[in-house]
Amino acid sequence: MSNHLLKKEKDMLWRGRAISFCFLLAAMTGCTVGPDYKPPQTRVPAGWSGPTEAAGAEQAAVKNIAQWWTVFGDPALSSLVERAAKSNLDLKQAESRILQARAARGIVTAGLWPSVGATDSFTRSRSAAATTSTGTQRNLYQAGLDAAWELDIFGGVRRDVEAANADVLAAVEDRRNVLVTLTAEVALNYVDLRGFQQQIVIAQDNLKAQQHSAELTRQRFQGGFVGALDVANADAQVATTASQIPVLESSARQTIYNISVLVGLEPAALSEELSPASMIPVAPPTVPVGVPSDLLRRRPDIRRAEAQIHAATARIGVATADLFPKVSLSGTEGFQGSQSNALTNWNNRFWSIGPSASWQVFDTGRIGSNIELQKAIEEQSFITYQQTVLTALQDVENALIASSKEQEHRDRLTEAVTANRKAVDLATRLYTEGQTDFLNVLNAQRSLYASEDALVQSNRTVSTNLVALYKALGGGWSEESQ
Repeated sequence: MSNHLLKKEKDMLWRGRAISFCFLLAAMTGCTVGPDYKPPQTRVPAGWSGPTEAAGAEQAAVKNIAQWWTVFGDPALSSLVERAAKSNLDLKQAESRILQARAARGIVTAGLWPSVGATDSFTRSRSAAATTSTGTQRNLYQAGLDAAWELDIFGGVRRDVEAANADVLAAVEDRRNVLVTLTAEVALNYVDLRGFQQQIVIAQDNLKAQQHSAELTRQRFQGGFVGALDVANADAQVATTASQIPVLESSARQTIYNISVLVGLEPAALSEELSPASMIPVAPPTVPVGVPSDLLRRRPDIRRAEAQIHAATARIGVATADLFPKVSLSGTEGFQGSQSNALTNWNNRFWSIGPSASWQVFDTGRIGSNIELQKAIEEQSFITYQQTVLTALQDVENALIASSKEQEHRDRLTEAVTANRKAVDLATRLYTEGQTDFLNVLNAQRSLYASEDALVQSNRTVSTNLVALYKALGGGWSEESQ
């Protein structure tokens, strides 16, 4: 066997041993320091304390909660929600944060694998003169590959990847939470708009009736049957009612602007579409709310808070890994020589491979303090989770009691409107016949307008309470969203 082949075989043998040693070290990377994440255990009530009968059977499963706005049966509302889900800028920003979290995870994950680089260089140099009048000049051609791999023996990188995965999940849940808020905001503004429009209709109807009464009073004044005070009172009532209409029109227009911006358009973009008056969306009489434990998996803000605990727990492991040595493998292989053809000559080949280790044996407590810092962050994340759960329970309880009591309020207002209409008819007839004074007509008209306006507002509140209930239940997203 020639010396050249013998040397080549020895080189391959040494490289094989070095690579085997590398794989042996890699096999040792099964250890992962730091605490393992355990989902938080939170006690929640077995049932709701609020009047669930008013919102549905307590044990009923929540159905169609992902698209709860469809229960109103209002195509315009459904269209606005769907457009907002596609174009809202806050939602787009939340989606961008998901991409950011995924990119950050990619950076962290890259630490699990070797990095390889290529070099290619040419250098011409001259040494200082010694015994000759001129120095020595030489060329150096070099090309090769460099590789480095920090072995994750104690799991610091894997914990970092675990934390990055939790960050991605938190970003996804944040986007879902924005979607929950967005759908509720669109619906609330839409219901408010229809409520303002109905208040305008009520005001205009009462204004017409009051104008008719004022005209009747002037005729009776001209006939000498009543005094000027009745005419003044009638005109004042007309002016007072008329003064309410511009305020309501302003509120309606501003609400249209709100909806337009939520949909991702300029404020006046939906004016033509939404300006025609329409009825307030009617809330269904019952809503299945499920049980309190459903919130832990349904509400995106709770799911986000849980993901943040996971990330904080994993970062304790990242900090703990700094207590242990860091082992790296590095290798270089290439060709070098003074002639350009050296890069293709096997005899000009060079290579090196081997492990290295570093250990921070003295750092004045920096690593220990960082571990304590990460533990404190984990504790804060858990407290935030607990607070988020309590807030979610409170949101549902508030929505349940508000929904129940507002329906009772609406029932009483309906009775009041019926009675006031009878009173107006009776007072007007008696006044026309000269059997009562105008003050009774005036009071009856005022009471009718007030009760009709209050009934419209109550109908609006019943619907907005339903929206609040669905939002409290975490409705407005599905597992398919992101």
